[in-house]
Amino acid sequence: MPLIELPIVWVVLLDAVAWTFFHLSISFCTVRIPYNWFVHHERLFQPFRFERRGELWHQLFRVKRWKQLIPDGTMFIKNGYNKQSLHGNDPASLDEFIIESRRAELTHWVSIIPAALFFLWNPLWASWLNVAYAILFNGPIIIAQRYNRPRLERLVFRKQNKP
Repeated sequence: MPLIELPIVWVVLLDAVAWTFFHLSISFCTVRIPYNWFVHHERLFQPFRFERRGELWHQLFRVKRWKQLIPDGTMFIKNGYNKQSLHGNDPASLDEFIIESRRAELTHWVSIIPAALFFLWNPLWASWLNVAYAILFNGPIIIAQRYNRPRLERLVFRKQNKP
């Protein structure tokens, strides 16, 4: 039973407005997190052993086939970093891409959290639909970041340790 009872038309409209607000406000906030925070907290974004340097994601979801179809957030956040392609092959450009990959992952993990608020005004079935939406919308982007980043980190490591 929702805390606030609304007609279904208003619920759908409120859901759409709320998701737009959450996605954009979270993106605007995370784009303002300093670069150094992602360097200092890199261990939060380290791959787990079971991910096998990102290969798990390709085996389970065939990431290589669809990752290029993910629209980049710079469509909405103009001062963001476009991750559609690498900006260079040098270690500094690759490091910047890795940092922005961490930022994208954080943005999409945090973007799942507001789904809990939808239980306040949605019927139970619609609340769970919103939870599913949050996971289905953000999950592929998180998976793509967790697939790409270990590969880029290995490339940077090789470039830095090349004689």
